[in-house]
Amino acid sequence: MIASWLQELGAWSWVILGVVLMGLELAAPGIFLLWLGLAAIATGLIDGAMGLSWQASTLLFAVFAVTAVMAGRLISRPTLQQETAGLNQRGEALVGQIFTLETPMTRGEGRIHVGDSSWRVTGPDLPRGTRVRVVRIDGVTPVVERA
Repeated sequence: MIASWLQELGAWSWVILGVVLMGLELAAPGIFLLWLGLAAIATGLIDGAMGLSWQASTLLFAVFAVTAVMAGRLISRPTLQQETAGLNQRGEALVGQIFTLETPMTRGEGRIHVGDSSWRVTGPDLPRGTRVRVVRIDGVTPVVERA
């Protein structure tokens, strides 16, 4: 029954599959189904123009799907890497910056004010108000020296 229905639809079955896959991408985003949907729509358009057999159109879809997914990965991968480059490494962005001690450095520990938060820092004992430079990050704690 389903096979006969798909044969009646012809090339439209590929276009419908493409639209369904793209709709599923909206429901479960991951950028993967988008490329398969585009491959299915392209297959439907070529099948409609050339009247391919179901075997040829299935093979064409497979080729388009692999090509589209690989092209999609090349297009989206640099963007994803840039977006996640500093993820969970906020302290690394502080290296080289100069701050003023919020509390005195006693026994090698003090605090600096960064944005809207206060960070615990380590370094030499210094009085409150001293300007310090972050020289490295030790775990999650900035290590400072007099600027």
